[in-house]
Amino acid sequence: MTSELVLVLTTAADAKAARQLAEKLVRERLAACVNLLPGMTSLYVWDGKLQEEQECQLLMKSTPDRLEKLESRLHELHDYDLPEFIVLPVREAGKAYEQWVFEQTETQP
Repeated sequence: MTSELVLVLTTAADAKAARQLAEKLVRERLAACVNLLPGMTSLYVWDGKLQEEQECQLLMKSTPDRLEKLESRLHELHDYDLPEFIVLPVREAGKAYEQWVFEQTETQP
């Protein structure tokens, strides 16, 4: 079974910011579902300095045809100068779940 779904990853500064992003992206039908995973520690170099931040990971389920708009909207809504936007193809998914994601991300329901 080959899937046409994608899993998109991003982070937010805290659970409140993550929830606001998730709610807007789902309401705008750019993601069918967003899982929020709070309590994550991120280590990275920014402006030449090692940073350590508590963040919330967002896992967004969407479709390839919504990616361009999803990325654009995420950049408009996000607090970060450079928000994470990583797209992972879904190798397999249940047929009924995949159909639900496609229905939830249709531009005209």
